[in-house]
Amino acid sequence: MLDATHWDTDLIRRYDRAGPRYTSYPTAAQMHSGVSSFELLHALRDSRQQLRPLSLYVHIPFCAHACYYCACNKVITKDRGRAQSYLCELEHEMAIIGHHLDRCQTVEQLHFGGGTPTFLSHAELRQLMSQLRQHFNLLDDDSGDYSIEIDPREAGWPTMGLLRELGFNRVSLGVQDLDPCVQRAVNRLHTLDETRSLVEAAHTLQFRSINIDLIYGLPKQTPQSFALTLAEIIALQPDRLSLFDYAHQPERFMAQQRIDCNDLPSPSDILAIRQGSIAQLGAAGYRYIGMDHFALADDELVYAQEDGNLQRNFQGYSSHGRCDLIGLGVSAISQIGDFYCRNDSELHQYQQTLANGQLATQQGLLCNADDRLRRAVIEQLICHFRLSFAEIEQAHGIRFRTYFAEIWPQLQQMAQDDLISLTTEGIDVRPAGRLLVRSLCILFDRYLKPPALLASDPVAC
Repeated sequence: MLDATHWDTDLIRRYDRAGPRYTSYPTAAQMHSGVSSFELLHALRDSRQQLRPLSLYVHIPFCAHACYYCACNKVITKDRGRAQSYLCELEHEMAIIGHHLDRCQTVEQLHFGGGTPTFLSHAELRQLMSQLRQHFNLLDDDSGDYSIEIDPREAGWPTMGLLRELGFNRVSLGVQDLDPCVQRAVNRLHTLDETRSLVEAAHTLQFRSINIDLIYGLPKQTPQSFALTLAEIIALQPDRLSLFDYAHQPERFMAQQRIDCNDLPSPSDILAIRQGSIAQLGAAGYRYIGMDHFALADDELVYAQEDGNLQRNFQGYSSHGRCDLIGLGVSAISQIGDFYCRNDSELHQYQQTLANGQLATQQGLLCNADDRLRRAVIEQLICHFRLSFAEIEQAHGIRFRTYFAEIWPQLQQMAQDDLISLTTEGIDVRPAGRLLVRSLCILFDRYLKPPALLASDPVAC
């Protein structure tokens, strides 16, 4: 079975390492300032000429409260009035980009992220959706995947009803942890009842899918406390569940400086939380999709993985990976064919640039032949846990073993440790290797220096 996993503590300790989540390859870290809006407009023209379907990402940066663990691009403010000027410039961006697309290009996927998208008032949410429909061809028959991230503290039944009315059919709830001690340590206090109420609203209003995000490795967490949180969440029966590991980087993210390092769980406790959670979710009927994502057996992601249609983009695992992804808003990322770009991450600069009638493209990159090859390899491994050498060789005109001769010894070592099956035909990721697929993908990342042997790497914290 594709979802079969096997926990081997020794292999996890030897092979697991910090690295990209590979929502793209090359990753966003490789973007550079030598790209401008001119290249973006050129990519949009190619998208228009080929009438490729679209995926829209809209970034709402505002939050009323600072969650200490958060590494997202956000603006902490209690002044709700700040949203209106932002929406004004956001519409300018929509108008410019929409002008370079064809109305025949349908928006198959829409996602509001942040920040806290429901920071916006009901009137502002209506305004934003009206603007999107004016400039893009949004579907009206509920067949698209239209999702929004929700902070349980910032929504209730009226908001859920409005979102459904506006066309949203998927929600993602950022719960993170239900233990009050953990919540106080990261400044994100909310109750199980608030989350349960939103889940009940989503079911009643016939949202097609509910995702819940949890984070392990937060301060004050223990294997026992997190198991209780997970049990409560499983009882709510979300269709999907994401289990992310917390990366403590206070030197990069100022809010994390509010976290006492002495309160962080030990590496052994983090491993125990991860192991216990995987077992708990498996026993509850959740299938392992990959890279910290789980879904019930009848979920669309499971079907896409079984059919070989699962893909991965900046929004994570998706059955709409063939779409051109257009990011709107401060710090938003676009992926249009082989072109990637990111908007300015500073709110004032983003708004000022658009007020001057220009797109706020700050960085980007254009994939070369090597990038496209490695992207195909990584996507197959991270989405389907297998790779056909013949398919890659035919599509990219290479001899696989010759091209990747430098990392062949590491692949052979992984095969000896039963993480992968390595044959003349290809690579199959074994059950013990599926939990370590990121470490396998890192070998194919030419922008990261692979270690001589992954076996000595410490576990990622």
